[in-house]
Amino acid sequence: MLMGEFQHNMDAKGRVTIPARFREDLGEKFYVTKGLDDCLFVLSSQQWERLLEKMASLPLAKARNLQRFFFSGASEAEPDKQGRILIPPQLREYAGLTKDVTVIGAATRAEIWDTERWRQYNEGQTQESILDAMELLEF
Repeated sequence: MLMGEFQHNMDAKGRVTIPARFREDLGEKFYVTKGLDDCLFVLSSQQWERLLEKMASLPLAKARNLQRFFFSGASEAEPDKQGRILIPPQLREYAGLTKDVTVIGAATRAEIWDTERWRQYNEGQTQESILDAMELLEF
């Protein structure tokens, strides 16, 4: 399971370090794509395949926008010896990544956030919004 929050710097070439414990769960090759809330999703090969299967099972009329969103800018990633991956320019732009990035675990995926956007996102969360979400879990 992917969990935790890690602060990193993106270098001038657009490389970001993926935490070692995340690399263990993600595997030697994984996928980076546009995520929700202006972050990037990082999915293991297994999770990527599950997403592909679910998309393929939907009628094209319903799936086409999701397919375009998730697959048009997706990139396969293999960490270098320092655990860094290259984030393509279009994904860096989408997520507003500059220098300071935050890599978080979100159970079955990792997310890469611009640190300032991550701070703003967290400030926008209220007890009420968390409670509403927890009701879905009947928790």
